[in-house]
Amino acid sequence: MGKYILRRLVMGALTALLVSILVFALMRIAPGDVALMIVEGQAGEFWTQEQYEAIKLELGLDAPLPGQYFSWLFGMMVGDWGVSLYTGEQVWDAFVMKIPITMELALVSVFFSVLMGIPIGIMMAVRQDTWVDYSLRVFSLAGLSIPNFWIATMVIVIGLYVFSWSPPIEYIPFWKDPLGNIAQFFWPAMIGAYSSMSTKSRMMRSTMLEVLRQDYIRTGHSKGLSHFVVVYRHALKNALIPVVTVIGISIAFIVGGSVIMERVFILPGIGNMLVEAMNRRDFPVVQSLVMFFTMWIVLTNLIVDLSYGWLDPRIRFD
Repeated sequence: MGKYILRRLVMGALTALLVSILVFALMRIAPGDVALMIVEGQAGEFWTQEQYEAIKLELGLDAPLPGQYFSWLFGMMVGDWGVSLYTGEQVWDAFVMKIPITMELALVSVFFSVLMGIPIGIMMAVRQDTWVDYSLRVFSLAGLSIPNFWIATMVIVIGLYVFSWSPPIEYIPFWKDPLGNIAQFFWPAMIGAYSSMSTKSRMMRSTMLEVLRQDYIRTGHSKGLSHFVVVYRHALKNALIPVVTVIGISIAFIVGGSVIMERVFILPGIGNMLVEAMNRRDFPVVQSLVMFFTMWIVLTNLIVDLSYGWLDPRIRFD
């Protein structure tokens, strides 16, 4: 187990190193000059070359690219995420303020997707080829087919024109107004959970059908066990192993996928922060947030893999 974890951590570190090189290079290749954008914002059309060079010197953009990269990478390793080129604020301080919003949205979305997806998948398997199965399969397929940003837009449009409702413009902290916070996160979390729920329910259906055909399930029925006990006590745990992978992947990627919901519903999380930083070519912010998403995905996948041993004692890690 220890060797397996160490090997996965080394692979994760190499993955993060590769991502750091790619994001650093792409931010420099992308069109737009951050120093030019800043000096135009300060001096308008009448900026001078001296002002432009002074901005580059102040921001450290005059240094050679390898020097900029290694300086940023070393800072990330020691916990210094740098300073925003626009606000002058420490990237870490801004991240700490905004990450609870993104995590709340992501965890609530995952909760809703698991709460709906697994029971729906079980019902589709137990009621195979009935009207319940067909109806839920159509419902799940719609979640995979319809983009969540379109659903979010329709929710806002219908809410505005039919119910005179629109999302709050300002973020409502939970400790100030719990009900207002729940109301603010309900729709973005539900919409974010819909497509994720669809994947879980369809995976749950296929794995449950496979388990229900096993000999030990027929043995349980022949011994007189109730259908509920056979399904939920004996079949469910074995059927959950592939679904855990899907749940883990959704936890990993829903944090990054929260960018769309945060933009549409005006939530000031790190997804919104990332989009704004990309528009302004704010290198330290973009690079730091992309590295956070990378490490989040790596560690989440490791935890998911380790959970297999708990669900199935036959699985061993060499």
